[in-house]
Amino acid sequence: MTTVETPAFIGRKQGNLIGGKWVPAASGETIDVINPANGESLGTIAAGGAEDVDAAVRAARAAFEGAWSTWTPHERRKLILRVHDVILENFDELALIETLDMGAPLSRTTGLKEWTSQVLQFYASQTGAAGVAAQPNSLPGDFLTLKYQRPVGVVGGIIPWNGPLIGLWWIFGPALATGCTAVLKPAEDASLSVLRVSELLQEAGVPDGVINVVTGYGRDAGSALAEHHGVDRIAFTGSVGTAQTIVRASAGNLKRLQMELGGKSPDIVFADADLDKAVPGAAMGVFTNSGQVCVAGTRIFVQRPIHDEFVARIGEFTTSVRVGDGLDPATQLGPLISLRQLERVQKYIEIGSGEAELVAGGGRLGGDYANGFYVEPTVFAGAHNEMTIAQEEIFGPVATVIPFDTMEEAITLANATPYGLAGGLWTENLGTAHKVSQAIDAGTVWVNCYGVLDPAIGFGGTKMSGYGWKGAKEHVESYLYPKAVYMNLG
Repeated sequence: MTTVETPAFIGRKQGNLIGGKWVPAASGETIDVINPANGESLGTIAAGGAEDVDAAVRAARAAFEGAWSTWTPHERRKLILRVHDVILENFDELALIETLDMGAPLSRTTGLKEWTSQVLQFYASQTGAAGVAAQPNSLPGDFLTLKYQRPVGVVGGIIPWNGPLIGLWWIFGPALATGCTAVLKPAEDASLSVLRVSELLQEAGVPDGVINVVTGYGRDAGSALAEHHGVDRIAFTGSVGTAQTIVRASAGNLKRLQMELGGKSPDIVFADADLDKAVPGAAMGVFTNSGQVCVAGTRIFVQRPIHDEFVARIGEFTTSVRVGDGLDPATQLGPLISLRQLERVQKYIEIGSGEAELVAGGGRLGGDYANGFYVEPTVFAGAHNEMTIAQEEIFGPVATVIPFDTMEEAITLANATPYGLAGGLWTENLGTAHKVSQAIDAGTVWVNCYGVLDPAIGFGGTKMSGYGWKGAKEHVESYLYPKAVYMNLG
């Protein structure tokens, strides 16, 4: 087993960040933090609840209405660039904390450094979005019409455990850019990197109360944040069921909502595809982050003339993927986040074994890894689109290969799902690429690649995969509201 020097941050009793101060939960209760690689303790986080959320929202409101509201776009831009420099200077520590806390290989978490640089520089470029424009009008007389973009106020963010080091910037970035303030509730299974980033934000000079973090269970802290009348906007990433609860809770003060939800994304491999690229590309489109990715292309549709060859090659590729402790540089896939998630994935593998042909994987790792939450990357073939493993989101490294004959059939099968988050296709034909990418009902479609993302372009979903856009100017503008001012100059 690989040993790496543990950051001093690990092992501490972590509190909530409220109004610039680190405080324990009002109840005094804590949550044990477990390393998914070995089941050992990494310390504790605060088990925040409604009282903590209320204090954080009040702090965020006070900051929003206080000195933060006087900061110019240039001052906010300089602040985000300071944040950029401080975060990158400490990124090796952040990557290690993320690996210990949620299991992703260190090769993956350290690789997020350039993306983090891009996303922070993008939001720094957007600080002038809350501007004003003089627009012509058709009113009689002499009127001047001004159109402003104003920050919505206090934003509540609820992010999942599968990539908090990425997810937190979709909340903090636009808040800092637009002059909003934020209360973030990270997942109880993976909060440590969020807490350490928040310490670094203080070090970079983010004013007290602009950024607040309350850790805790969704049923306590998450629900309280969704219901709070002092929150003007909720940005949520997670399950459809939780999203529906948040929608109902938002009715109290008609909060603005942004939802990035689940997916059962199609990845279509046409007969003319370059299989040297399509096989590993489609496989890792499922297996990346141990399958714990909303956009994972878990339904792989393969045109019948190459179906058998593709199945043989993806099976061979899958058995070559290195699963192990994320601290090992050779590891490609780490553990699942928790024993609960491991049992969920194992249940689906059991269901799949009764529905289709198990081509590769399917087992839990033993030996040195027996105390961790490891499952082998898994491939099923001989499947059809109505099977449970082809319809329900597993959120683990489980691929289902389904044959098809024509382009039209592939499009029909791809869209035969309640989700619409992402999709992909592999072809050497430009016409096929254009036609199919347009026909797939999804917010993002990749052609001859899978999973790449530019924060300046952004992404989002349709159907039951939610609404709202992350990244790009659309994301920034969703933190603003339009305001018209009519001046009678006569």
